[in-house]
Amino acid sequence: MNATAPGSAYSGSHATPRRDAEFLFPLPHIPEAVGLVRRRAYTVLTGWNLPATTIEDAVLVISELVTNAVTHALPPAVLQMSRTTAEEPRALRIEVTDAGPAVPVPRPADGRHPAEHGRGNAIVTALAARNGTRVDPGGITRWADLPAA
Repeated sequence: MNATAPGSAYSGSHATPRRDAEFLFPLPHIPEAVGLVRRRAYTVLTGWNLPATTIEDAVLVISELVTNAVTHALPPAVLQMSRTTAEEPRALRIEVTDAGPAVPVPRPADGRHPAEHGRGNAIVTALAARNGTRVDPGGITRWADLPAA
């Protein structure tokens, strides 16, 4: 997952950070993966001695990005977290890469099922200092930077 892969299409501001800690977690392509990933990410982020508010925000962002990958994209998918050191203030980079969009499943239009989806991007944007999407030949990466001072 090179942040500056040649030929990539970018959405949002994206620079190559220097990283002092990194965590990769392949995502099982099942809905239950979201809770598993949240718990594992919480443990890793706590070990990195990040502020509690950063950890809470990061776990929510991770939950939204992983849910998107498991629900709307093809496998395989992977979560990558890293702390950056080259920029001040320090940041936590969260990336979820998947193999691209799956065929959409039509939802009933009869109103029996209220809208349960569609707020994830707004949540990520509200919590992240920067966020965006990167398209590479191997898939799509959705990323977010959170303050980690």
